[in-house]
Amino acid sequence: MISKRVQRIQPSKTVEMTSRVAELQRQGREVLRFNVGEPDFATPEHICLAAEEAMRQGFTKYTPVMGILELREAISRKMEEENHVSYLPDEITIGAGAKQCILAALLAICDPGDEVIIPYPCWVSYPELVKLTDGEPVMVPSKADFTLDVSAVKEVVTKRTKAVMINTPNNPTGAVYDRKSLEELAALAVEHDFYIISDEVYEKFVYGGNPHVSISSLSDGIKERTILINGMSKSYAMTGWRIGYLAASKEVIRAVNVLQGQMLSCVHSLSQKAAVAALTGTQEPLQSMIREFEKRRDYMRRRLSRMPGISCRESMGAFYLLPDISGCYGKSYRGITIEDDMRFTEYLLEEAMVAAVPGSAFFAPGHLRFSYSNSMEQIEEGMDRMEQALNKLF
Repeated sequence: MISKRVQRIQPSKTVEMTSRVAELQRQGREVLRFNVGEPDFATPEHICLAAEEAMRQGFTKYTPVMGILELREAISRKMEEENHVSYLPDEITIGAGAKQCILAALLAICDPGDEVIIPYPCWVSYPELVKLTDGEPVMVPSKADFTLDVSAVKEVVTKRTKAVMINTPNNPTGAVYDRKSLEELAALAVEHDFYIISDEVYEKFVYGGNPHVSISSLSDGIKERTILINGMSKSYAMTGWRIGYLAASKEVIRAVNVLQGQMLSCVHSLSQKAAVAALTGTQEPLQSMIREFEKRRDYMRRRLSRMPGISCRESMGAFYLLPDISGCYGKSYRGITIEDDMRFTEYLLEEAMVAAVPGSAFFAPGHLRFSYSNSMEQIEEGMDRMEQALNKLF
């Protein structure tokens, strides 16, 4: 009796790992979690106070489907100042997190059989969200350094191509797409008249002076074809507040609002007020978080690169590393043989109580994804445990 649409969807490997870790913790096991993609910092106090004040003032009723004007105006100003692209408030819709905004966008533009091209490695949910719309995900590899390969995208464009979905900075690789590759992709979108769905939720986390480029800022022609996705979860440590946004042409926004009216009615009123405070208030907590993440990234990459059987590329953004662990294949300990990244993940969890996510979940077999959104103390302990577990294999 379950729909064929749902039967097509694969369970999230990141959610599965989170559930397994939670069960081990309930058993009293001390698991160090590098599998969770959320900042370990508390939501900044001024953001929490804004929600508290809104509640005291009785701001607890329905809001407009597309979100309160105050928030959409704040997002509009932010994009003008930071992303160098102009979106009017009525070209912006608020959603229950970036993931929900992506699904709404796909539902708004995709008909059954439409193709959405997705460069990989990529976030686990992208192809499954496309399937939910009865569309067809078309997976294309990134370059060896995980940057965008526009020539690979071009090879799979067909008359059924409705969109290309990109994520920069990238989860799970940490790659940051440069202006040249984005300009090439923009030209391709204009030539073949398809959309770019640009997930920019990690835009604040870019290291080493590399700029984040919003593809919609490159020209009016590509702006009309871009659906820009962003949110508060990562930048402001607001994962549980479930607040994201979508910016696009008025035609797309009208379609999304029809869907939002039926799916959500509106987004949580207090979260919207909190988001206004996040965008308009002090940015020092964010800057402090970025500085700390960069230190953690450098330390974790240095430790991973020194371990036997491991090689680790530098991450330019987000808060993930994706080391290659294929050098451990064939190694054994206590009857356990490392045959693939899934088995290696299980070995780390069983032998070291260290949780990561197998790269195959992100279309990156032979790798593991580590999140460094954890305290430096736990990162140090986790790397010590992992190194001890690896020494048993070699």
